Amino acid sequence: MNPSEETLHTPVAIVGAGACGLTAALALHRQGVECVVLERDTVPAGSTALSSGFVPAPATRVQKAAKVQDSPELFAQDIQHKAHGQAAPALVKAYSEAIGPAMDALETHHHIPWQLLDQFLYPGHSVHRMHAVPEKTGEGLMTRLRAAADAAGVVVLTQAHVTALHADSAGTVQGLSYSQPDGSISQLSCDAVVLACNGFGGNADMVKQHLPAMKDAQYAGHVGNDGSAVAWGLQLGAALADMGAYQGHGSWAIPQGSLISWALMMEGGVQINTLGERFHDETQGYSEAAVQVLNQPDGLAWNVFDNQLLRFAQDFPDFVAAQAAGAVKSAADVVSLAAIIGCSVESLEKTMSSVNSSTGADAWGRTFKRPLLGPFHAIKVTGALFHTQGGLNINAYCQVLKPNGETLPNLYAAGGAARGVSGAEVWGYLSGNGLLSAIAGGHIAAQAVAQKISEKTR
Repeated sequence: MNPSEETLHTPVAIVGAGACGLTAALALHRQGVECVVLERDTVPAGSTALSSGFVPAPATRVQKAAKVQDSPELFAQDIQHKAHGQAAPALVKAYSEAIGPAMDALETHHHIPWQLLDQFLYPGHSVHRMHAVPEKTGEGLMTRLRAAADAAGVVVLTQAHVTALHADSAGTVQGLSYSQPDGSISQLSCDAVVLACNGFGGNADMVKQHLPAMKDAQYAGHVGNDGSAVAWGLQLGAALADMGAYQGHGSWAIPQGSLISWALMMEGGVQINTLGERFHDETQGYSEAAVQVLNQPDGLAWNVFDNQLLRFAQDFPDFVAAQAAGAVKSAADVVSLAAIIGCSVESLEKTMSSVNSSTGADAWGRTFKRPLLGPFHAIKVTGALFHTQGGLNINAYCQVLKPNGETLPNLYAAGGAARGVSGAEVWGYLSGNGLLSAIAGGHIAAQAVAQKISEKTR
């Protein structure tokens, strides 16, 4: 890029206005550093708006008020246990330590009203540490982050689709180009870039290459996750890491195309295939459940639960919306439930009898708290790909790394653009890892950028 007199300049350019980008922008604002956020969509939403909006964080003000005993160290242990010790240690430590202060800063300075979800434990978490805004949706979280950015006067350019980064021979990014709805291309020069934009779940070729188990799965993520952050990084000589990691979900309602909370499974629901049989321990995690479901006949399963669980699920707005769309089918007894599933009554009776008579760990290692009692309810689901957890390799300051471990001079990445803390496989995804890396990563990147800019101006 050859900056001209017409080229605008900003100290920091942030690509992407999801939870990661807006968290970074708000953190920069608090430190007095100007930035511009570039967002390809008309209204910032991204992967965050499609998520549950639940964020795991230890030692927050809200968690302490609830008298939950937690710490960054315990959280880090849970992350690594889920990832079988394969998550990047430096990132696990950095994110588990940064997420609490990041959440408290959003609450204190930007009036994001966090609530602690203490009715159930998501798989892999040893204590109640999942936070949500009152709406309990990803869209609700984005609405509040957008309002916070507006109130702070953060400059967010919407319908600004970044098409290229421009760097000198040393790999220092000088600026970027972005297209606008009228087809024009604009330039923005900057002192640093934070890539908070995307993964590659919407890029079929990259999914086929790196995530072969998901090549035919429904993609439930944002279309903007086209792998451009990875492509830009590679052009600048960056390294990639954990490209086989991703968040799947084994509870994507069809044909409604909506997410059904896994809390149903954790509280006693089961998944039954079209043969009337269970096929895994549902409490292991919703991410790896995507593969389990896709391996069933026709890649389908039914979430089965009872009235007590129905009442529990109706506390989640996403579930209420799915129910209103006709996702929930009800049956008075096992015979009627078998007709809904399309399986034999004998097979289903055997399955339900096994669930209800279990006094210890079953064949998959699951222990049930209570029997499932009719009337029953069922939702037809498949396995889906939500977002990728691999990407640009970064250090604990969210600086993008070269293959030799050196940092690129002024390029930072977090959220979907960077490697996460899920190791290299689907089973390494701990509930909430996506928003953990988005919010903690955005917070860390902003601090690192602000410090670097401060050092340059001394």
